[in-house]
Amino acid sequence: MTNPGSPPSIPTDLLAWYDRHARSLPWRVGPKERARGIRPDPYRVWLSEIMLQQTTVAAVKPYFDRFTALWPDVTALAASPRDDVMKAWAGLGYYSRARNLHACAGIVARDHGGRFPTTVDGLKALPGIGDYTAAAIAAIAHDEPAPVVDGNIERVIARLFAIETPMPQGKKDIRARQADLTPRQRAGDYAQAMMDLGAAICTPKRPACVLCPLTSECVARARGEQERFPVKPPKANRPTRFGAAFVAVRGDGAVLLRQRPDRGLLGGMSEPPGTDWTGEQPDAPVDSAPFAADWQAMPAPVVHVFTHFRLELAVYRAAVVADTAPANHWWSPPDALPGEALPSVMKKAIESAIPGATKTKRSRKDAA
Repeated sequence: MTNPGSPPSIPTDLLAWYDRHARSLPWRVGPKERARGIRPDPYRVWLSEIMLQQTTVAAVKPYFDRFTALWPDVTALAASPRDDVMKAWAGLGYYSRARNLHACAGIVARDHGGRFPTTVDGLKALPGIGDYTAAAIAAIAHDEPAPVVDGNIERVIARLFAIETPMPQGKKDIRARQADLTPRQRAGDYAQAMMDLGAAICTPKRPACVLCPLTSECVARARGEQERFPVKPPKANRPTRFGAAFVAVRGDGAVLLRQRPDRGLLGGMSEPPGTDWTGEQPDAPVDSAPFAADWQAMPAPVVHVFTHFRLELAVYRAAVVADTAPANHWWSPPDALPGEALPSVMKKAIESAIPGATKTKRSRKDAA
């Protein structure tokens, strides 16, 4: 049964399609498993939804498998040192998610007896859980009829109803439409069906409309304008920032690292020492090196694109003789460096100075 006023055929047709074509995902309990009485694990639903924020399914799968092998439940994750969680997260990006993940696990284990709240409001009270994630967990794990709207669903709804309001202002109308469509039974399956439809059929480019179970309901398809939706605002210019990274290498191959402050971009992650990132290229970056040494500039800067700006990072390398590290720094030996909590941009910087340094070394047995 759908909410009053919603087009009744859309959720019905979509669920019938999902029952036949649901993606097999390591965190998902599919329709066949549900039919046998298997229920989703809220911990796995929560973990996957946090990982999937701003990230693709393909990128998340190995991280999800690694996390669930290391920490099979929320109590185990809460008991782990935060640094271990940050190291396991390295490379997945948006590192505040990892900090909030660990904080949330601690609260659930300590204050909720290891059980996640079942309501949207209860979930939103936890660190790192906003409107979308709370609705997704409530719907998928507990079948609460909460309207779930991610990027795939935005695209599907915008096309179904040919919503002309440009994004992000159009989100309000899309959410209202999704609230009308969400069925009171099988709400979790409906949300996941919408996600699958957007991922596999209603794609950003060249949607496979002939295979879509909702093609007869789609206003944009009827107009032949499906690729025009959702309507996007004019693209803003992405500014460039500049900085420098200093890769100090000890005689035994150890690299000098430090931890970034918790607050701000890449908070809590590891990095070689470097300068602030500013809108102008520094005249003499080596003047900002952590100590005097024979700093050699690498041939080309490291370029990394963040959501709101482009970064050009000049990289300098120096061979040093040192037994101790400066305050709040440490020497990471070659065999430990691949496991450090290094974000992608910092791995690029180190690789620029020491090719292969951040790659996991395989043993001869593994390579055979």
